[in-house]
Amino acid sequence: MILLVGLGNPGKGYAGNRHNFGHMAVDEIIRRHSFMPERVRFQGLAAEGNIGGEKILALKPTTFMNLSGQSVSDAARFYKIPLENIIVLHDELDLPLGKVRVKTGGGHGGNNGVRSIIEHLGENFRRVRLGIGHPGEKHLVSGYVLKDFAKAEESVAEKIIDSVARNIDLLVAGDAAGFMNKLALDVSPPKNKSTDTTRGN
Repeated sequence: MILLVGLGNPGKGYAGNRHNFGHMAVDEIIRRHSFMPERVRFQGLAAEGNIGGEKILALKPTTFMNLSGQSVSDAARFYKIPLENIIVLHDELDLPLGKVRVKTGGGHGGNNGVRSIIEHLGENFRRVRLGIGHPGEKHLVSGYVLKDFAKAEESVAEKIIDSVARNIDLLVAGDAAGFMNKLALDVSPPKNKSTDTTRGN
């Protein structure tokens, strides 16, 4: 089984926040791949499904972000899921909106949800880092991540969510590079066809 985790804060007041990008992506994965209905389990909302022949448990912790590790570790230990089978989707300040990177292991990069999971389970799980951009100053970060995407950002965020859900089978199968390439193509603006005015003789 693969544990697919979307990080965010619980409650309607936080639902559209940049910090809930992981929640949003997992919601769309659950919908697109016709998972079973969500149930309250493991201090979160959990739904079972199948992607590319792999059994998946999708989990959205309903602890607050900084306690996400409690929920993830409860699920991982119950199903005896090894770290390499855990994929965590989360917002990433160090990437601009529209950029997505996959990595395994490493630090938490200032994300308190990732920090909590590392504290409970260790660092060698896969992360899908969903870029949200940085407000520019450290003291602005808290207010920035706890606000909804700006109107001008919404269409890009929606494209990312849609593309993650459509291409998650690649990541489940272990093809991180293919997954990132598909997302890059989906989000890139269409190139204008250049008009060639030169004519050969």
